Amino acid sequence: LANSVILSGTGLHTGKNSNITILPAESNQGITFKRIDLKKNNFIKANYKNVTKATLCTTLENEHGVKVSTVEHLLAALYISEIDNAIIEIDNEEVPIMDGSAKDFMEILEKIKLKTLSGKRKYLKILEKIELVDGSRKISIQPDESFQVDFQLNYKNKIIGNQRNTINFDTDNLDKVINSRTFCLYEDIELIKKNGLAKGGSLDNAVVVDKDKVLNSEGLRNEKEFVNHKILDLAGDFLLSGFRVLGKVKCYQGGHELTNMFLRKLLK
Repeated sequence: LANSVILSGTGLHTGKNSNITILPAESNQGITFKRIDLKKNNFIKANYKNVTKATLCTTLENEHGVKVSTVEHLLAALYISEIDNAIIEIDNEEVPIMDGSAKDFMEILEKIKLKTLSGKRKYLKILEKIELVDGSRKISIQPDESFQVDFQLNYKNKIIGNQRNTINFDTDNLDKVINSRTFCLYEDIELIKKNGLAKGGSLDNAVVVDKDKVLNSEGLRNEKEFVNHKILDLAGDFLLSGFRVLGKVKCYQGGHELTNMFLRKLLK
C-alpha cells in the first residue's frame, strides 16, 4: 500500500463492531495484525503456525494468548490485490464480516495506490505431489506454474450438493470468487449459536439454505457460490504460508482446519 485505508463493520461470530486501519509495511514484513485495544503483546503475525482454531473461521493467536479471528476473507483480498506486506490495526478480536465475501475489502483496496518495494516476492514452487487424507476429507498439491484450486463440496443438501469448480488465480476472472458469500444450513444455526458463534450473522452477510431453498431474497450471486466461497477461504488461508504458492491444489470436503493441517505438513 502507498497509504493507509480504514474500514469498519460487525464481527460474524462476536457480533461486535470492529474498526480496521490497514497500513503500509516494509519489505519482507508480511502481514501482521495489531490489536490496538490492547497496550502490550498486541502483534499477531499472519502465519499458519499461529492458527489455534479453525472451526467456522480462521483464528490467529500470538504466544501471549492475544487473538484475532475471521481473518480469511481479508487475507484473500490482500492476496488477490497483490499486497504482500501490511500492518492491520484492529480494535477488537474479530475482523468484520462485511457482506460475507471479499467484495467490500476488494473495493476498498482497489482505490488505494500500491507501491513496489525493494525486496523480492517469496514464491514456493511445488516440485512433487503432496497429499493429506483425513477421514473422508482430502487435500493435495501438485506442480504447476500458477496457483490453481480445484475444490469439490459434498453436501446431502440438494441445493449445495456436490458443487465443484477449478480456479486459476493467475489467469481467470476472479469476480465470482471475490463476490461469493459464506454460507450455512438453516438447521445448523441453533447449534452454531449454542456454541457462542454467529452472534453477528444475518441474511445480509451469509447465504442461508433451508432444505430446498435459499432464504436470501436476492438468491445466489452465481450458480457455484458455495464452492466459490470455499475457494476464496482457501486462498486466504494459503497466504498464511508466507509465500505465493505455485501449484495446483485439489481439495475434497475441505475447510479452514484441513487447509491448516495441510500447510503444516507441506511446510515441514
